[in-house]
Amino acid sequence: MPTAARNREVAKKRAKKTAAKKTAAKKRAKPAAKKKAVKKKAAQKAPAKKKAAKKTAAQKTTTNNKASKERTAQSGTKNATKKKRSRRNLRSTPSAPGDFAGFGPGLFEFLAELSVNNDREWFAANKARYEEQVRGPALAFIRAMAPEIRAISPHMTAIDKKVGGSLMRIHRDVRFSGDKSPYKTNLGIQFRHAAGKDVHAPGFYFHVDTEGVFLGAGAWHPDREALAAIRAKISDRAKAWVAARDASAFRAHWSLAGESLSRAPRGYDPAHPMIEDLKRKDHLAKCDLSLADLMSPRAVERVAERYAASKRYMAFLCAAMDVPF
Repeated sequence: MPTAARNREVAKKRAKKTAAKKTAAKKRAKPAAKKKAVKKKAAQKAPAKKKAAKKTAAQKTTTNNKASKERTAQSGTKNATKKKRSRRNLRSTPSAPGDFAGFGPGLFEFLAELSVNNDREWFAANKARYEEQVRGPALAFIRAMAPEIRAISPHMTAIDKKVGGSLMRIHRDVRFSGDKSPYKTNLGIQFRHAAGKDVHAPGFYFHVDTEGVFLGAGAWHPDREALAAIRAKISDRAKAWVAARDASAFRAHWSLAGESLSRAPRGYDPAHPMIEDLKRKDHLAKCDLSLADLMSPRAVERVAERYAASKRYMAFLCAAMDVPF
């Protein structure tokens, strides 16, 4: 074969090979390009999906937080309501008499020991005994007496607070006393009139010490105006006074007590038929109870019965002092 023809044939073969290589390269490039395009498209979609996922998660979190806050608020409201009801019930709803388990011998033991150890160091060391054997039972007694007191007069109060209620403070006011003993050696409870602010108002009294137990009814050391009003009422309504003072149910358990003047008060005739009652500086009645009465399961009932027997006497004094009974 001539040289020229052979060269042409070689060139043709090379051209075919080159074309074949280009075709193969194109075929290989198409899947790669397609894969690259898919990757690019996926890469472009990924931030949007991620953003949407974050938005959805944020919305869920917000919803969950809102629901949690609502549940917390509802729970807090319920708890606050329960606490408010509990406080209101403690203040105004007396417990059933069953709440009062009675006064035990520990009450007398504590008062007896306090009488010979009347100092702050001893009291601090025995504070738990005071709470358990004295103040705790006393507050339960007040709660048990509340409905009984209201049945006698809705204007008399029975408040089971540690401070500022019916339970009298065990701390003595020693500012003007020669006896600087810091503590009282008795248990004192006063069911006083709602109009009164201190022990001078009319009311019922309950007293326990190492020597015994007694109840009181009336007004201790009424102020000058109140005492003048009582004297005027006795003088003007002598018959009603005698009926209240000498009522058989009253006299069966109660006796008049308190301080009196040695002479007739100013403005009253010493020969006045009611002069002994007009001399009184206290208008008190006293009723002794036995230790058996105090320790009895019927202690609340027994005390309530005695207070109820003094209703006419108490009603007369309240009318004289111009307060409702």
